[in-house]
Amino acid sequence: MKRIKPWKMILLVTMVLSVFTACSNQGDDASNATSSTNGEATDNLAPPDPLGKYPKLVTVTEVLGYNAPEDSRTPKGIKPEENAYFKDLKEMMNIEVKYKWTVPSSQYDQKFALAMASGDLPDILELDPKNFEKLKSQDMLADLTDAYKQYGSPVLKEYMESDDGFAMKTFESEGKQLAIPSFEDPFLSAQLLWIRKDWLDNLNLQAPKTMDELEKVAEAFVKNDPDQNGKDDTYGIAAQKSLFFWGFDLRGFFNGFGAYPSMGDAQSAWIKDTEGKLIPGLIQPEVKNALGKLQSWYQNGILDKEFALKDENKSVEDITAGKVGISYGEWWYPNWPLNLNMDKDPKANWIAVQIPGMEGPGKTLVSKIRIGKLFAVNKKSKNPEAAIKLINFYIEMGKKQYRDKNQSANGYVYNWFNPRITDPAQIDTIYTEVNKALEAKQQEITLDDGNYKDTADVFKATTDYLAGDTSNASKGVNWGQYFSRAAKDGGWGMTRQLKENKAFVNNEFYGIPTASQVDKGTQLDKLMQESFTKIIMGAPLDEFDKFVASWKSLGGDQITQEVNEWYTKEAK
Repeated sequence: MKRIKPWKMILLVTMVLSVFTACSNQGDDASNATSSTNGEATDNLAPPDPLGKYPKLVTVTEVLGYNAPEDSRTPKGIKPEENAYFKDLKEMMNIEVKYKWTVPSSQYDQKFALAMASGDLPDILELDPKNFEKLKSQDMLADLTDAYKQYGSPVLKEYMESDDGFAMKTFESEGKQLAIPSFEDPFLSAQLLWIRKDWLDNLNLQAPKTMDELEKVAEAFVKNDPDQNGKDDTYGIAAQKSLFFWGFDLRGFFNGFGAYPSMGDAQSAWIKDTEGKLIPGLIQPEVKNALGKLQSWYQNGILDKEFALKDENKSVEDITAGKVGISYGEWWYPNWPLNLNMDKDPKANWIAVQIPGMEGPGKTLVSKIRIGKLFAVNKKSKNPEAAIKLINFYIEMGKKQYRDKNQSANGYVYNWFNPRITDPAQIDTIYTEVNKALEAKQQEITLDDGNYKDTADVFKATTDYLAGDTSNASKGVNWGQYFSRAAKDGGWGMTRQLKENKAFVNNEFYGIPTASQVDKGTQLDKLMQESFTKIIMGAPLDEFDKFVASWKSLGGDQITQEVNEWYTKEAK
């Protein structure tokens, strides 16, 4: 028998031990290892625990378009990178967020377009459907399928499955989940008319129900000194240069004419014709009629003569300063900026009514699916699962145990935190739970889930407002929370009535933007903005017919064909 030399025996034993060690550790390694979307193994992955902490610090990059904090109790001068959420995020998960850049919301679209053109994108991406489609076509988005399955918290998955997975499937491609949609109750976009009740009372007027009545009220707000300060310093209806936007725009006005041109943010609306096909609301005759009325209102001073130079921030300044007493908008206006006006002018009293129509209250446009934001991940990111964990973190911070700490006064600015996913039924949950607690004369909210903080905050603000207690917040702040979310005649209360009374028309197109929408959408939106603005400011009304012809020839007809191809295949 051939003897094995001692050094070979040592080597052999070492190899055997290595094999046994590898086998014994295989299960542990498998539970802690995941591949990145580029197929490269990462060496710093947290275990598949939705709230698990990374072994080493993970830095992710973002960009941000932001408005001022919605709560006036937020410390003055705070910057987005100083958001208190980030300190907790680092302690809890060992994740650090760094901004490549931050800009005011009005500058975001332009800045992000430049970033896409140069390819200088952050790890975590906040997208609208058009930009999602562009980056998807360029193969720049990470596959989040495994990250969501392994790291998505039970609450996040409950939210995403609340519509039977419909929204999630909308942003799949070839079996890959390319975005996590922040979808909401479609009625959150329903348009109301916000009007100063104290001005109506000063002039012995009633809230308008028809367009003719609205015109008379608006004209009185211009000419009859509604604030009784002895000065000619008011105009009728808030408007800004973006006619169809996310706020302080004129969607609700057009809806009152039975015109449904847009959902806002350049998203066109599509309605059924008598033959069951989808037609673009933007080019229908009712839009021309509405433009004619706006033209006369501009001439009579009902619209500010400088509306075409204003952005949404300037409109907010005018509302806050008491220069205008009527604005179309959604349920949340009392929370901002009407609350600012309430604090500036103790006499101010805003109410919500159904949008005026031609012969009675009109019908608002409502989408079949409402996507607030899409959160995706740059394919180059080393830790795509970090985006899922950030979403889990935000949901967790809404629970009861964090309420005393997680306050605006302590520097927590929720509307600056991304990615942020909330319960799609959150506002309705708040409305229901707060009113249930009020009717039962409870001292506090008993709800204990991801909605707890928001519901408890609204309940506290409501009880403080009704009791006239301003020890915790100003009258405007308390009223804003109450009248937007809990009052039965307030923002969400009136929106619920629209839904129950079927006072709405659906936008029938809810798919990802078609190829021609992505390619031609910006050009067509610019054409619309320029044409409509010129008409409002005095160009011949027949310019609308020229606009329609140009819109159709420059891509509108092709888009209409593509939308109907989608409708035939997907929606019926």
